[in-house]
Amino acid sequence: MQQSLFDIPKMDCPSEENLIRLKLQNFSQVHHLDFDLEHRQLKIQHQGEVEPLIQALEELKLGSRFIDSYEIDAGSADQKQEKSLLWAVLLINLGFFGIEALWGFLANSMGLLADSLDMLADGLVYGLSLWAVGATLIRKKRVAKIAGYLQLALALLAFIEVLHRFISPVELPDFKSMMIVSAFALLANALCLYLLQKSRTKDEVHMKASLIFTSNDVIINLGVISAGSLVYALNSPWPDLVIGMIVLFLVAKGALRILKLN
Repeated sequence: MQQSLFDIPKMDCPSEENLIRLKLQNFSQVHHLDFDLEHRQLKIQHQGEVEPLIQALEELKLGSRFIDSYEIDAGSADQKQEKSLLWAVLLINLGFFGIEALWGFLANSMGLLADSLDMLADGLVYGLSLWAVGATLIRKKRVAKIAGYLQLALALLAFIEVLHRFISPVELPDFKSMMIVSAFALLANALCLYLLQKSRTKDEVHMKASLIFTSNDVIINLGVISAGSLVYALNSPWPDLVIGMIVLFLVAKGALRILKLN
């Protein structure tokens, strides 16, 4: 793989960065863009000849100047760190999917069941993100789009179940299980969010998708804990069903945000 360095004198704010991203997003040979706004330089990791990239940047009239191009290791340290991070959050999410699904069934909690489905979706998203490590920008955008549609599909399934429980009488959920399991899930998601934010590749579109999902999870966990306390205080299953609806809203909203990244 090649890495080409460009000096771009008129690239001094995020608007020029976004302009360059839009210009290069459809180049299938481009793998990664590394912007240095302070020094007004751009590093492009790519395959093939550099001439089409030089021409594309010159068309933007930002005074771009090609400096140098050299071979780099395709399995870079950043990619290895990204893979290790994604494996960690993948295993955490799949593990808590199993835990929340089991306790959601035992506790008769729609909040826990909905959150377990969200954990499963996140696990699949992290798996797709692993597949995208080192891929081209186009492939990373496709991965993010698949992740967004996956979340929308799971939101629809959960919505059907919540409607069923609103219509049919349901037993009172076990509020203690709701609060305890969600508290542990909250700690797990907070750890995942911390790890993702530390990633040097967090600005990649597929990594942004992962950050959006995990941020939603932290909010959902807090909501399930609050719903558990209300189930106890009101002696009613309605708070559990309401948090189920809120989970659907957040999952769908996160999916739409990810689709807008493309």
